Amino acid sequence: MFQFKWLWHNLIGDRTRYIFALCLSVVGSSLTIINPYIGQRIVDLFIAGDDAARYLTDERALLIGLCLGMIGFSLLRTSLAYCTTLLYERASQNMLYRIRIYLYNKIQGQDMRYYDRNRTGDLMTKMTGDLEMVRHSLAWIVKTIIESLTVFIAAVAYFFYIDAELTWWLLILSPPIGIVAFIFARRVRPMYVDLRERLSQLNTTTQENIAGNRVVKAFAREEFEINKFTEKSVNYSKANKKAALVWLDYFPYLEIFSQGFSVILMLAGGLFVMNERITFGEFSAFSALVWGLSNPMRSIGIIINDIQRFFASLTKIIEVYYAHPEIVNEHNATVKRRYNGRIQFEHVSFKYDSVTVLEDINFTIEPGETIAIMGATGSGKTTLINLIPRFYDITRGRVLVDGKDVRKLELDELRGNIGIATQDVLLFSDTIDGNIAYNNPDMPEEDVHKFAELAAAQDFIRKMPEGYNTVVGERGVGLSGGQKQRIALARALAVQPPILILDDTTSAVDLETEEHIQKSLRELDFPCTKIIIAQRVSTTAQADRILILDNGRVIEEGTHAELLAKRGYYYDVFMLQIEGIGRGAVAHGQK
Repeated sequence: MFQFKWLWHNLIGDRTRYIFALCLSVVGSSLTIINPYIGQRIVDLFIAGDDAARYLTDERALLIGLCLGMIGFSLLRTSLAYCTTLLYERASQNMLYRIRIYLYNKIQGQDMRYYDRNRTGDLMTKMTGDLEMVRHSLAWIVKTIIESLTVFIAAVAYFFYIDAELTWWLLILSPPIGIVAFIFARRVRPMYVDLRERLSQLNTTTQENIAGNRVVKAFAREEFEINKFTEKSVNYSKANKKAALVWLDYFPYLEIFSQGFSVILMLAGGLFVMNERITFGEFSAFSALVWGLSNPMRSIGIIINDIQRFFASLTKIIEVYYAHPEIVNEHNATVKRRYNGRIQFEHVSFKYDSVTVLEDINFTIEPGETIAIMGATGSGKTTLINLIPRFYDITRGRVLVDGKDVRKLELDELRGNIGIATQDVLLFSDTIDGNIAYNNPDMPEEDVHKFAELAAAQDFIRKMPEGYNTVVGERGVGLSGGQKQRIALARALAVQPPILILDDTTSAVDLETEEHIQKSLRELDFPCTKIIIAQRVSTTAQADRILILDNGRVIEEGTHAELLAKRGYYYDVFMLQIEGIGRGAVAHGQK
């Protein structure tokens, strides 16, 4: 019942239309008994009756009227069916639109943990195939059920009106059909839940392979990926066939019972006609309307199949519909203020599930200060900076911006004051201009050029076929790693944020370009606190302070000179990189 209450709730705005469609379905289906009744009159009066010849001679107008009545009611039923279908489609399409927009907004509002725990392919399946199945159910399955029930009830009522005993003989097949349908429904439902999961896995594999096509080609793993996709496709195909073929186990029984209506009518009805219990016209009415009993029984398997698909899809949609983020963005329409950029970590610890990522982190960054963070892979660098814009909430302690706990700040305001260039660069399928001005589509062209220049991207952009109007492929396909990093940096700078976070954004650029970027960052024409994650000493050396992370703890802190004097982790990295540069210079000289 909950699922249907959910559907009813989401029909707001189309409830009247949908109820009217249901009423028209009932009315149109009820009219199915009219033509058999008219046919009965024609047979009894003009064909098989004792006075048939006289009626043909004297009551020809009545015969014509009855024939025209049959034609008129057929046209009326066709018109009602057309209008009904139109109303169902309009209501279901409107509901589909509303739910899809709501789900998209719901997904956009989820926190990072939600994306960590849900596969992209599964979310796309929910937004497409599952939603379409729900719409199909509302427009067609409900319509089929209502019309089948109405026809069945109308036929039974008319049959009882003609002869109750013959009707009971026909209805003797209904209980076994109901039992078979119940057993079939119980058996097939878990199969469609499994089928839905296999479809999600197939879509996830497809999405990952397409998104990672460069990696696949770089490692010449096309054959491996094709085999992996084929395996998922075969699994889905097998599950689909298994669910579909279950119907074949029950179809013979339902078909035999459905055809049994005609057999019983022929035997029992024939005896009743010979015994003059019913007229030949009444027997013809039974014959013309017996499909009203057999067809609903014959289609019950298809209806059950679709209903099970519907419940499997609706369950997945409701999971998204009622998902609540742990970090809620209220999107309050307040006047957004500009922060000073003071950041404090007070005894901050963070756990992801049961794994401790950060432990008792303490440091303060003053407005306008540049802090570099260095550490081995997995030391917690990216996690630490993700706590500032509150992509994740800390487990213990406090993260403060301008003296206020980030958990008490309005999220739009907080994140609007932070410019981020992430380690995993994502560019949209848009022009370079559109990617840089992503935060402000109305940004003047000269400002876009200025921030591109600051990010050392101006030169290569001008050499592109259409300059800033060049459309980059999905995720920046067609650009080198360094080019994507520079555009991402320009996008972050274009916000002119009081807090700028750069997560290893110069790792793919050469030393000359990096020096240009470092110079630009030092000479920004707006006040900005900068947090830079880097592995190159050439990047960290100019920072006001350097933090060294190891296993989620700050093990060293100080300036470039101070850390070299300590001869710890930073010193070791410095010596390794200096030695590497020296070897490279020697090798270059030998050439």
